[in-house]
Amino acid sequence: MPRRVVITGMGWVTPLGDDLETVWRRLLAGESAIGPVTRFNGATFATNFAAEVRDFSLDRHFDASMLARHASTGLQTQYALAAAQRAWVQAGLARDQIPAHRFGIYLGGGEGPPDFVHFVATNLAGWNPELRRTDAAAWFRAAREMLDPRIDVEQEPHAAVTHVADAFGCGGPGLNCMTACAAGTQAVGEAFEIIRRGDADAMLAGGTHSMIHPLGMTGFIRLTAMSRRRETPQTASRPFDRTRDGFVMGEGAGVLVLESLEHALDRGATPLAELAGYGSTADAFRITDIQPEGFGAQAAMAQALRQAGINPREPGADGRPPVHYISAHGTGTPENDGIETAAVKGVFGPLAPQIPFSSVKSMLGHLIQAAGAVELMTCVLAIKTGCVPPTINLHEADPRCDLDYVPGRARDLNPSGGVQVCISNGFGFGGQNDCVCVKRFE
Repeated sequence: MPRRVVITGMGWVTPLGDDLETVWRRLLAGESAIGPVTRFNGATFATNFAAEVRDFSLDRHFDASMLARHASTGLQTQYALAAAQRAWVQAGLARDQIPAHRFGIYLGGGEGPPDFVHFVATNLAGWNPELRRTDAAAWFRAAREMLDPRIDVEQEPHAAVTHVADAFGCGGPGLNCMTACAAGTQAVGEAFEIIRRGDADAMLAGGTHSMIHPLGMTGFIRLTAMSRRRETPQTASRPFDRTRDGFVMGEGAGVLVLESLEHALDRGATPLAELAGYGSTADAFRITDIQPEGFGAQAAMAQALRQAGINPREPGADGRPPVHYISAHGTGTPENDGIETAAVKGVFGPLAPQIPFSSVKSMLGHLIQAAGAVELMTCVLAIKTGCVPPTINLHEADPRCDLDYVPGRARDLNPSGGVQVCISNGFGFGGQNDCVCVKRFE
């Protein structure tokens, strides 16, 4: 029989901070982390603002010996290490409580920030203006002088998995996925399945990414996917609003400790919530567009709910919809928000307008491969507190976006029975759709 899977620890690094309770309080207060980019000079960029992680230092999370062991790591790895450490502490795990080969890791780990200045200098040094092409020999001579191979290795997407597995003794399944904005959700869902079928007793799962650098920002600017509200960056991320014009780049990490229920209870842990269902689909449509009716998104949500034993169109005994909160993918792009709305209506039918459905990207920006894990954690906190975070900057209704997006202010659902069941959506550029269902542990 498939095993029950619970969450016993959570940690994150976000543009609003890295303490679980503080960030949650700031999200419920509707605070925005978005402002001008400080990491490089973006004055000439069409989008010169983002949600940066500020005042972060890995030495607040690890001692000197651990820092030395993980020297020269990229930002995405540092964020993952810090988030994993917080999750590990909250879970109360110790290495002698689990054999290494039964403890795995699954991350949606993105590529690290490039050594941009030296990379560009190398390319310029190798350019032959007379022949109008790169002189390979000159390029290699410059690369040997200017590029640090350790930094280059740390840009690889697998780097975070390698360092986190080493730091916490994850000797079991070790995997990384790069399914763009769906990766954090997919990593948690796949880790859930690994434990559920018995291939591990515990997993670190989540996502990490940082693309706030010239190449990362330029790529999305050229795709016309990011907001260009340079004069008012704090209000630029406006999911579901009629005037939305694109997402805002964010960065960070979210890592959760998942365990089989039996393993968690045997060691005396207190589950924070239960992971009950996971769905994953591909649009198989077009690399630059979402399937217009959201069929792939619908299928992923329906699959997660079916695995959790939930009929999305059948009210609960209290008369409420069977899901009490949906953490929206909610990027703020004209295409995504309307299609996600249509997909939710397709799954929940006449109950859809009754379900609070908000996007924390309006405050945190889009954490790309870390987004899904961080947003799932907001679902767990909603279950624990009975409050759901708002979608800020939502002032003008879009006729295509006509559900309950919790505009402007957080909502306390305790008077109506609290939050018992949530789903978290993660939809990736190119058509990857993932959904995780989480329940109050009973």
